[in-house]
Amino acid sequence: MPRILFVKTSSLGDVVHNGPAVSDVARCVPQAAIDWLVEEPFAEIAALHAAVRRVIPVAVRRWRAALWDPAVWSEMRALRRRLRGETYDAVIDTQGLVKSALLCALAAGRKHGMDRASLREPLAARFYDMRHAVVRGQHAVERNRQLAAAALGYAVPGDCDYGLRIEPPAASEARSDCVVLLTMSSRDDKRWADERWIELGRALAARGLRSLLPWGSEVERARCARLAVAIPGAEVPERMSLGKLARLLRAVRGVAGVDTGLTHLAVAAGAAVVGIYCATDPALTGLYGSSRARNLGTAGAPPLAPQVLGCLEELM
Repeated sequence: MPRILFVKTSSLGDVVHNGPAVSDVARCVPQAAIDWLVEEPFAEIAALHAAVRRVIPVAVRRWRAALWDPAVWSEMRALRRRLRGETYDAVIDTQGLVKSALLCALAAGRKHGMDRASLREPLAARFYDMRHAVVRGQHAVERNRQLAAAALGYAVPGDCDYGLRIEPPAASEARSDCVVLLTMSSRDDKRWADERWIELGRALAARGLRSLLPWGSEVERARCARLAVAIPGAEVPERMSLGKLARLLRAVRGVAGVDTGLTHLAVAAGAAVVGIYCATDPALTGLYGSSRARNLGTAGAPPLAPQVLGCLEELM
């Protein structure tokens, strides 16, 4: 039974983009036992993948904030023991950063990663036993898939399967009269203007559709509440875990969202999704691999509300 460890720790969108590579291994390597090393806030998403045997949480972000705490050093030693407790046939670092390469080095087994020319942080390549050329300028999903295929010696399958095991909603949970608006982003320049969200929400309300505005922080909750006041019938739900959000995204009529991990999660959940791009190029990290997803806008040229509405209507 081949034992495979994926190292893809963060952020949410990157974790979602690793799902198809995991699915490929499950299909192309018979009886593979697949583990996944991931930052603890995103462990719930890795655990939703149907082919993952074991999720190994890591807390680099939290550890950095308290590096001199003895409890942190105890956790790091425990992680090293856990990673050394099993010898892997392949350890595949699809993150490709120095921090992920260092984590990769802790595991027992042959380490695979991209070569220097393929990496954003070329120094990471020094920590791998096997280095593979992966053409830059491709979508992140395909780069992950090609690295895994090169490491394990199979051809990348034609279709893209995110592999998330999200139960379909029961009849009582269906939200077919709702559209989720994912307004938040960690970067200000990725945000769509409030007036455009309001214009879109009002147009949806005129069509008998209610807007749901989830949030992750108090600042985001306050912004969503301001938008909801201006959108007829809009709702700001209680704070949800990523797993609960994934189930909601599967249950609703459609989703519109900025360049954020939750919008990519909506694609993986099988929702009808329009991605709104204001400051980034969707060619590299846009919504990918679903006939029910569309990207609108690009850096410096965000879409207008009627464009997003029209796209949603085509997909829903």
